[in-house]
Amino acid sequence: MLNVLINIIEVIFGVGLFVNALLLIPQIVKLLREKHANDVSLITFAGFVGINMFTVLHGLIVHDMWLVVGYSFSVVTSTIVTILIIKLRFFTK
Repeated sequence: MLNVLINIIEVIFGVGLFVNALLLIPQIVKLLREKHANDVSLITFAGFVGINMFTVLHGLIVHDMWLVVGYSFSVVTSTIVTILIIKLRFFTK
């Protein structure tokens, strides 16, 4: 019974890693559609990039490929949001 519960938790955790990255896609779409980043926090998303990168490094150290792959997607999506914020806030008229 305990093994079944552990397996269920591991599957939900694995799915959650990818959902975490997917949750940033609506923000990317909104930034691209509205062409401004006035109501989006640069500090928050830059922080996400840093935290996600250290989580990937931790996954590499402990040989947890779920963390590495899942959080690599989060690094990509949070980096896209961060770049869009910078571009729209500082380089777009």
